[in-house]
Amino acid sequence: MKLLRSFSPSSFVRGAAMILAATGLAACKYPRNWQSAQPQSSAYGAPLRALPADDSTPLYNAAASMNVPTHATTLNDVARMLAGMEASGYDQLSGIRGSAAWQQHRHRLDLMWATHESLHRGPIQSWAAREIGDLRRSSTLFYPFSGPDFLFADAFFPGAETYVLCGLEGADPMPQLGGLSAGEIESGLARLRTTLSSSMQFSYFITKDMRNDLNATRFRGVLPVMMVFLARTGHVIDSVDTVRLDGGGNVTMAGSSGNTGLMVRFHGGWGGQKRLFYFRQDLSNGGLSGSFQRFVQRFGRVPVFTKSASYLMHESGFSRIKDFILRNASGIVQDPSGIPYADFGRYGWNLSLYGNYQGTLEIFTGCQQPDLVQAYRSGRHPVAPLPFGIGYLFQAANTSLMVARLR
Repeated sequence: MKLLRSFSPSSFVRGAAMILAATGLAACKYPRNWQSAQPQSSAYGAPLRALPADDSTPLYNAAASMNVPTHATTLNDVARMLAGMEASGYDQLSGIRGSAAWQQHRHRLDLMWATHESLHRGPIQSWAAREIGDLRRSSTLFYPFSGPDFLFADAFFPGAETYVLCGLEGADPMPQLGGLSAGEIESGLARLRTTLSSSMQFSYFITKDMRNDLNATRFRGVLPVMMVFLARTGHVIDSVDTVRLDGGGNVTMAGSSGNTGLMVRFHGGWGGQKRLFYFRQDLSNGGLSGSFQRFVQRFGRVPVFTKSASYLMHESGFSRIKDFILRNASGIVQDPSGIPYADFGRYGWNLSLYGNYQGTLEIFTGCQQPDLVQAYRSGRHPVAPLPFGIGYLFQAANTSLMVARLR
């Protein structure tokens, strides 16, 4: 969730829409009593295990409800097509790739990706390996207010096996690609680029514009954006499932009804299995569910990453999620739009500061932190340069990043 409220300067690229296809191939199956084979309680962070393909319960329960392929090769053909990349296997989407619209899509995304790697991904990876290596050893990352931003979660924490993301954007079904006109496909690709451009160039989504663009087309939901990010970061998607949480915070499979989230299994070039959870979750005091908190707690103490969070945790209406993070995290990596600087002292955290905080954008009235400005000047905490921009302060000259560790 990147609630930049009404901010929509003309210099920023707007919103998104995307496309996804479905192919009716035979589904893999879960083994009998598959739920008992899943990591439970504190073992959620244990190494993941591949599930054998037998018994009668569909592994890819999202095939019908989300219109996604069940065959991994086809699924990745779709992801790479959306990402402007050539197919890695047998390509069932060659007709789309041969169009002028897709060729333009590929060219522009290649340029965007090259810029992103130079300005953000490369410097972030080097910095994170050097400065937060201890936090990156965790097998799980919790990223609240994230929306579909797997891109930066992977850049900061590439070694995680489990990523927990959440936002207000829906995990909506996608249309059948074969039922779309050439004009609808071209429009979808163009709108997808606008959302990706905002995230890749400025490191955040402009949520209001993204939602407007998503609702303006037939291509809705967070899954296509996450698929692009997975493909562009060199990952291979193994499966997509629709999930929800029961009252105890356990993940259960969901169909077209009761779906509040997605579970994407994937792996990198080295072959290690990973999973990405995305839940549509309101994090305000009135919306934060006990089941979601219990789900996150099942992983034990894990690092929390947040950026471009619209300073929501500076408001009294988001005090529950702020306190939950401060009481349960093993470490926190955030920009100043996350937890207020003053709260870290009250909860006994050690802070390291990076960059050169001088205040935030004027549109965030009441969210300036003069105590944080003074902390940078006083030497109260270690301060080191930051070789990249991050969050709303995306210029390296005035950006800020805070790393908190338990005393």
